[in-house]
Amino acid sequence: MDRRPLKVLTDTHTLVWALSDPGRLSTKARKALAESEVTASVVNLWELCLKAEKPGSLIHNPADWWQKYVTANGLPSLSVRVPHVLRLGTLPDLHKDPFDRILVAQAMVEKLSLVTKDSTLSGYGVEVIW
Repeated sequence: MDRRPLKVLTDTHTLVWALSDPGRLSTKARKALAESEVTASVVNLWELCLKAEKPGSLIHNPADWWQKYVTANGLPSLSVRVPHVLRLGTLPDLHKDPFDRILVAQAMVEKLSLVTKDSTLSGYGVEVIW
């Protein structure tokens, strides 16, 4: 039986915690990230940039953080493409966070599991790992 590695997409919190503070991840999430082909999304960077100056932001200098942890480590970055946006337009209104919704659409189109603490996202039919 051909067993290909799991391919996963990270939500923004998971990406930050995995690269900066892995102790915040669940055991299952850490294992999935260690044993899978991991992809970040430009959506993660977009969210970090828009929230950088807000109280409680995850990262205060997203450009430097992205370069140090994502780019320098060779982690693939998934761009937002037309099929992702078209899929986004078909999603039911189960979740209000626009960043999570486009990540769900990307995961669906690219056939990736989504590593996230937000179990609500499994309601879209995408595999959620936490």
